[in-house]
Amino acid sequence: MEPGSDDFLPPPECPVFEPSWAEFRDPLGYIAKIRPIAEKSGICKIRPPADWQPPFAVEVDNFRFTPRIQRLNELEAQTRVKLNYLDQIAKFWEIQGSSLKIPNVERRILDLYSLSKIVVEEGGYEAICKDRRWARVAQRLNYPPGKNIGSLLRSHYERIVYPYEMYQSGANLVQCNTRPFDNEEKDKEYKPHSIPLRQSVQPSKFNSYGRRAKRLQPDIESYVCRMCSRGDEDDKLLLCDGCDDNYHIFCLLPPLPEIPKGVWRCPKCVMAECKRPPEAFGFEQATREYTLQSFGEMADSFKADYFNMPVHMVPTELVEKEFWRLVNSIEEDVTVEYGADIHSKEFGSGFPVSDSKRHLTPEEEEYATSGWNLNVMPVLEQSVLCHINADISGMKVPWLYVGMVFSAFCWHIEDHWSYSINYLHWGEPKTWYGVPSLAAEHLEEVMKKLTPELFDSQPDLLHQLVTLMNPNTLMSHGVPVVRTNQCAGEFVITFPRAYHSGFNQGYNFAEAVNFCTADWLPAGRQCIEHYRRLRRYCVFSHEELICKMAACPEKLDLNLAAAVHKEMFIMVQEERRLRKALLEKGITEAEREAFELLPDDERQCIKCKTTCFLSALACYDCPDGLVCLSHINDLCKCSSSRQYLRYRYTLDELPAMLHKLKVRAESFDTWANKVRVALEVEDGRKRSLEELRALESEARERRFPNSELLQRLKNCLSEAEACVSRALGLVSGQEAGPHRMTGLQMTLAELRAFLDQMNNLPCAMHQIGDVKGILEQVEAYQAEACEALASLPSSPGLLQSLLERGRQLGVEVPEAQQLQRQVEQAQWLDEVKRTLAPSARRGTLAVMRGLLVAGASVAPSPAVDKAQAELQELLTIAERWEEKAHLCLEARQKHPPATLEAIIHEAENIPVHLPNIQALKEALAKARAWIADVDEIQNGDHYPCLDDLEGLVAVGRDLPVGLEELRQLELQVLTAHSWREKASKTFLKKNSCYTLLEVLCPCADAGSDSTKRSRWMEKELGLYKSDTELLGLSAQDLRDPGSVIVAFKEGEQKEKEGILQLRRTNSTKPSPLASSTTASSATSICVCGQVPAGVGALQCDLCQDWFHGRCVSVPRLLSSPRPSPTPSPLLAWWEWDTKFLCPLCMRSRRPRLETILALLVALQRLPVRLPEGEALQCLTERAISWQGRARQALASEDVTALLGRLAELRQRLQAEPRPEEPPTYPSAPASDPLREGSGKDMPKGLLENGDSMTSPEKVAPGEGSGKRDLELLSSLLPRLTGPVLELPEATRAPLEELMLEGDLLEVTLDENQSIWQLLQAGQPPDVERIRTLLELEKAERHGSRARGRALERRRRRKADRGGEGDDPAREELEPKRVRSSGPEAEEAQEEEELEEETGGEGPPPPLPTTDSPSTQENGLEPALGASSGSSGPFPTLTPRLHVPCPQQPPQQQL
Repeated sequence: MEPGSDDFLPPPECPVFEPSWAEFRDPLGYIAKIRPIAEKSGICKIRPPADWQPPFAVEVDNFRFTPRIQRLNELEAQTRVKLNYLDQIAKFWEIQGSSLKIPNVERRILDLYSLSKIVVEEGGYEAICKDRRWARVAQRLNYPPGKNIGSLLRSHYERIVYPYEMYQSGANLVQCNTRPFDNEEKDKEYKPHSIPLRQSVQPSKFNSYGRRAKRLQPDIESYVCRMCSRGDEDDKLLLCDGCDDNYHIFCLLPPLPEIPKGVWRCPKCVMAECKRPPEAFGFEQATREYTLQSFGEMADSFKADYFNMPVHMVPTELVEKEFWRLVNSIEEDVTVEYGADIHSKEFGSGFPVSDSKRHLTPEEEEYATSGWNLNVMPVLEQSVLCHINADISGMKVPWLYVGMVFSAFCWHIEDHWSYSINYLHWGEPKTWYGVPSLAAEHLEEVMKKLTPELFDSQPDLLHQLVTLMNPNTLMSHGVPVVRTNQCAGEFVITFPRAYHSGFNQGYNFAEAVNFCTADWLPAGRQCIEHYRRLRRYCVFSHEELICKMAACPEKLDLNLAAAVHKEMFIMVQEERRLRKALLEKGITEAEREAFELLPDDERQCIKCKTTCFLSALACYDCPDGLVCLSHINDLCKCSSSRQYLRYRYTLDELPAMLHKLKVRAESFDTWANKVRVALEVEDGRKRSLEELRALESEARERRFPNSELLQRLKNCLSEAEACVSRALGLVSGQEAGPHRMTGLQMTLAELRAFLDQMNNLPCAMHQIGDVKGILEQVEAYQAEACEALASLPSSPGLLQSLLERGRQLGVEVPEAQQLQRQVEQAQWLDEVKRTLAPSARRGTLAVMRGLLVAGASVAPSPAVDKAQAELQELLTIAERWEEKAHLCLEARQKHPPATLEAIIHEAENIPVHLPNIQALKEALAKARAWIADVDEIQNGDHYPCLDDLEGLVAVGRDLPVGLEELRQLELQVLTAHSWREKASKTFLKKNSCYTLLEVLCPCADAGSDSTKRSRWMEKELGLYKSDTELLGLSAQDLRDPGSVIVAFKEGEQKEKEGILQLRRTNSTKPSPLASSTTASSATSICVCGQVPAGVGALQCDLCQDWFHGRCVSVPRLLSSPRPSPTPSPLLAWWEWDTKFLCPLCMRSRRPRLETILALLVALQRLPVRLPEGEALQCLTERAISWQGRARQALASEDVTALLGRLAELRQRLQAEPRPEEPPTYPSAPASDPLREGSGKDMPKGLLENGDSMTSPEKVAPGEGSGKRDLELLSSLLPRLTGPVLELPEATRAPLEELMLEGDLLEVTLDENQSIWQLLQAGQPPDVERIRTLLELEKAERHGSRARGRALERRRRRKADRGGEGDDPAREELEPKRVRSSGPEAEEAQEEEELEEETGGEGPPPPLPTTDSPSTQENGLEPALGASSGSSGPFPTLTPRLHVPCPQQPPQQQL
């Protein structure tokens, strides 16, 4: 059975070596070291150190080569035999006029060669048929039994093979099977033979039609039968198409029934053609030239396509199995290309080379001189090839190899059986197989036995590097084979006469060269004898190499000189024998010849082809040839007298050369004898250091090998020099005294051993006497120290002095350690006594622990044990109290001061410094100081300030002491914070940029518009200033109520003066509504930082500055601050809410005075002083004072008359019948007058959605009526007239001054609104402001509707997600305040979320209406003629928007 792809078993791995850097520096030395192991395998692999990575030096762009073509199934020896057999049998049938068609049996082609071979081995065709053993033939061909395959094989054998075998045996062709392939039915089971480009006979060009006897030739006499020699029956004569001989068809054995068709050849021609030997096999050169890049692209593409996967992912095991499957296959013909044996001299080496062509970098220079560089290794000093002058390509000069997958190198051994080394520069691995030299002849025998046909035609087949054989086949015949995968950066070494082969796993680049060492010389001589028997040419002359090395023995390595001496001796003896035989033949003529100057082809033996050097036999009459002395009888037939000897050296010169080699080789023995005598003191005299150094220097100069004796000499010298150095250090250490290095001291035992070591060395050293003197001193000191220790207790001074003397000796004495321990014990006891003395300063816990640790290392004694017990007890008590103090400091439950004081008092008795007790003492002192501060504050003349209480609370909380007063202070602070929070909610707007104190205090810098505006902007940006800066008070001044009141009064006056100044300044600014407005330094600036211009600008009624209506909170026209006395009062234009205060003037919500009074009542109950409380008191007093003056002004006779007239006007408006409904507003009744209602009393949702304006009969749902009212107001603006009252200047001026002071108050008062309405009625209506307010309200309603729709969509999405709002668990988690707020709070919250989501889409809505003083719950007091009541629905607007002044003529009325 032939090895197949599935049953290929990889051979065992070869040895792999990984040298260290020290080993790697000597290449040939390391190879000699591993040779005993590696030689047994034939090949080995060496992995260099990881950081040895030579650069690739080939010029890639200029590297061009032509590869060889390899057909894989022609490489394997047995496969090639089969293919040759198929060639022969195909040629046989082609001669017969038929094409060979190979049959298929069991779905694989029939192996005709194996079939023929097995039939012969089984006894031949007739024997197998007789014994019916075709089933056994099928079994041996590995066909399954039981399918009648035996008879099928017999049929194929009879039709195809048997006729060929009959002709091979010399019999005639059996006619019945002469043309077995003409039947088309039988052709279906045959496969045409299609082996390309092999040695086959081309098919005949003659046609295959019926032939007849050739009798029409002119030479009639020649047409006679070669069998019977008759020419009768010429129609039965056959003419051979090869030799033109004639045969009767009935004379052939067996006779032919008729004339055959087509080309016919006689049995003689068929035999001659079939027995022609095949042509010698060799590789073809490819026709294409490649670069490295183009070859790599081709190689990678081939591998990727073949295995159908990326090249780097193909396993090496798969490639190996597939390679041997293809090699063994006769069906598959895979062709690859291999760039082998590329000369590095021509194309450049892959290693850096030191030459003049280019400059090398330092790194390249290092690798260019490395012994592992394949250009350097063959010519190393220890190498034999360095003595050959010629550059032998492949041996001394490396060859390059560029491989692709499946490209192979066949079984071979190196020329002259030399070593070889291969380095893989880069690429995919190269798989190697190796056979050791001991099995070389066995391998040759197995290959000759299995494929004798190949070796019969090519006896030197294995030297052609063209033949493979499956390693499994060799191993099955007992040949030991190893394998390895050589990866990039690794070396593979083959040893002498080790057969090796292999193939490439893919695209790679390798470099190889031969080298020879001293141990190779015997193998090289045997190789020459082997070549002589094979008549193979030599690459170089072995004799010439030996003689050249012998001519200069001083240049040889000692090992090499010894090896050359042995070879030279054998060679001289053989030369003597051969020349003696020449004399015996009678040849006496001789002449000297410098063979090394002749070309090799002129000095080769014509018999054995060996290259002659020492001598050769020539003939005067036959000058073209010569023979070596081993073949003197094969030169020519001339007389011996005409023959003569050509020699290189005489027999006297050769012994002289041998003697020089012997001297060189034996010089080592002479030197070794002297060294041996010196090291072993054989003559009883110790040599000096100088003599030993001279012997070592001689070995170095004469390049003796690194032998064991030399190593002993070096070790002896090193040891002696170390002893001298150590002795000198010991003496100098004694002289240095206490200043020497303590780490250099040796013990007494070491000193004695050192002295013994010096005495035992085979070297004389005068320092031995000094060492002996030191030893005597040390021994005397030891005796004195023993005496002192025996008389303990000795005085510490005596012990210390002894110890100091011992240190000066420079040698450690065992008793010195005992002295040291006694001294340390006394010192430790003194330290403990000082630490525990009552008068001493208290030590820390660390000191106590350190003493205990130190006491554990001193020499034990009763005094030491007692001191340790006292220390331990004291340390335990101290740690217990320290832990107790730590618990008091860290515990959550704080202890009262009395408890802490008791702990501190008890811990005072412990003579140890305790950090936690000290910290507890400091905490207690701070607690007492804190309690004193609390008592001082609580017992002062005034209530304590909140800041002081907060500071005390913060300090008290940090103290680890339980304080009863802290809880009271925390309660007071919490109550004050609660009041401040309530006051802040009352006064401050949502997200206000002001603090409560700022709002309550008068704005002292109101006169500076830039200062006021910049401060407001700083508040917006978060740049807060201290509250105390407002009134110019320091933190200490705020603690004095008198200072606060005085500052508040001064602030009121400054605020009033400032606002008047600001009004004058702003009045000079151009109006944004004017068309000629231009930007200047005096132009108004809105809160947004832009200049307000055009429609939409509003002027503040207090500071007279201009703002964008969309940037500030504006009043609502249709909401009245006055409660209506009737369900639907008429609304006149002077009662419309058109009053606008900018956010710089109206800083708070301006709560009603009743709310402020409630806050003051709560403030009176606080035992804490707050600056905000005192500011609120001042504000309240200011408001009450202003209210009194306002009431007094309103109660005057003139003002009372004006108020009465306005009331009368209101009643007239209420009593008038409703006018007809305008046709453009069908939804509003014609008789519905303009009603007055309070927006505050109505639900917020109705006001925001515009649903507060309804008819008396029916409340209109939705937003339609509000929208129609706004549109109606817009249409009636041009018809407004006024004033409706005449205000004398004497009346107007006090009212305006009161109005100014009232607007400065951050309090809502009804008198303010009454004065505002009087002043409004006394002047024409501000149509532009009303129009601006209408437009802003429309934009707001539009935005409200958009938000309402978005909120509705949001609610629907929540409902779709499962009604999260109805989740009872979530409702429980919500705060009670949120749950109680109902849907209105949820809606407001959703509006805020929506505004955040929409990013403020649409016009910005105004601030809440509660932020405007015109929307608060205020109105005229009942005493002033205005009645209060509940607000009814807001009426629908009517065209009657005003009532004329009584003095105006009736025609001016609307």
